[in-house]
Amino acid sequence: MTHSAPLTRRGFLAAGLLGGAALVACGRSTAPRAPGGTTAADAIAAAEAARPHTGKTVSARLAPGPADIDLGGTKARTLAYNSQIPGPLIRANVGDEIAVTVDNGLGHPTSVHWHGIALRNDMDGAAPASRDIAHGSSFEYRFSSPYPGTYWAHPHAGMDTDYGLYVPVIIDDPADPGRYDAEWIVMLDDWTSGVGTSPDEIYRGLRSMSTGGGSMPGMPGMGQMPAIPGVGGAGPSDLLGGDSGDVSYPYYIINGRIPSAPTSFDAKPGQRIRIRLINAAADTAFRVALAGHRMTVTHTDGFPVVPTDVDALLLGMGERYDIVVTAAAGVFPLVAAAEGKNAVARALLTTGAGSAPDAAFRPPELSGRIGTVDTFTATPQVQLPTDSDLDLQARLSGTMMQYDWMINGHPYDHTVPLTIRQGQHATLTFTNATTMWHPMHLHGHTFQVVRPDGSLGARKDTLIVKPQQAVAVRLVADNPGTWMLHCHNGYHMEAGMMTTLDYTG
Repeated sequence: MTHSAPLTRRGFLAAGLLGGAALVACGRSTAPRAPGGTTAADAIAAAEAARPHTGKTVSARLAPGPADIDLGGTKARTLAYNSQIPGPLIRANVGDEIAVTVDNGLGHPTSVHWHGIALRNDMDGAAPASRDIAHGSSFEYRFSSPYPGTYWAHPHAGMDTDYGLYVPVIIDDPADPGRYDAEWIVMLDDWTSGVGTSPDEIYRGLRSMSTGGGSMPGMPGMGQMPAIPGVGGAGPSDLLGGDSGDVSYPYYIINGRIPSAPTSFDAKPGQRIRIRLINAAADTAFRVALAGHRMTVTHTDGFPVVPTDVDALLLGMGERYDIVVTAAAGVFPLVAAAEGKNAVARALLTTGAGSAPDAAFRPPELSGRIGTVDTFTATPQVQLPTDSDLDLQARLSGTMMQYDWMINGHPYDHTVPLTIRQGQHATLTFTNATTMWHPMHLHGHTFQVVRPDGSLGARKDTLIVKPQQAVAVRLVADNPGTWMLHCHNGYHMEAGMMTTLDYTG
């Protein structure tokens, strides 16, 4: 059965993709010559040599392709890695060489981007820095991670971002004592592939609306607009500063399962459980709570924060949070409410006898103390320098009617890159001039949020920027190359809200 939502005026205003929107280009870029006679390839190799190296290699193989997936009694023909959702866990220690061979069976070019990892630029998995992989071809990504943390991998090509193509990536620190008894990796997603309108059909529908394919009833001078399944249906969110999203999904899932058939994590009462939350969705922020428990947030986007207790936690697309809970006795739903979309994803924590509540159950913790990026502060050992010798601006613009998402007045196919030199300390200011929120992600780096009073907050690589808000972050130019900076809403990114941060020396 095809599930869809009727087109609303909100959906129409969210419609319309910029004609000629940029697609991620194929092919390996050439190495430009940097000042002093070195090449960009030399600088990238030097940065890799400076990272810690254990001498150990961790190997894995990913096979992206069509797959029939059981979401829990609901079958979906979709795209996945190794015919499973999520794809297989990739795990290594800091300094291990990670060697992942990708065999592309998708029928079109693809890539694998290692989200959040400060890896070498030519292995980032995003063109032009690293080449896309042609259908029927294989490519081996080889890199190391200088930092421990919770990361993930996904394509960086077209609307593949809204299918089942994602894997968790965990980088461990062998010196970390852990201080927990069990670990639960939780991947959140919004789901339409194979059970509703496909992401590519939604994209084409939005694009056709913006090019004069129809109009909304009741608007002066406009005729009747046919409904486009999957478009619209999202409502407002105070946490996000307005509209919550552009796409209404048939399901919201945790670890590949719909709410009526959730996965279950077994533990013992009294155990301390580290839960690694990863938002792999394309258009949905989630508000997450574990019924009957308070959560202690310990990390965001891989980096430690001063431990902070919350009842619930907001995650934008691409964000990760690590939490620790002390398990009570019984059966408890972990509920991820699709922010502003009146639906939930869920999984179960099982530590004893009992039964789970109804699939639509919303624990009271969802309305308690909600942790957002402003709640957290990086621990002293991972603070970035406070000085800055370069100001960078990323002005986010676009209209809901035309869906012409841009950075600094240009879509990606006409972008003017931001530039930086090796060793500079920069302040990057995101200024959101739109009526939508945007989760902004910088490849190959982390940054630290600057609060309005000038103090430094959490260290991250993906940041929610609310409508009509300006947020500054600090970053250190310590990873040379050409790096993507973009909105992690898959539809906004495909429509052009992407630029690059280019090292000039």
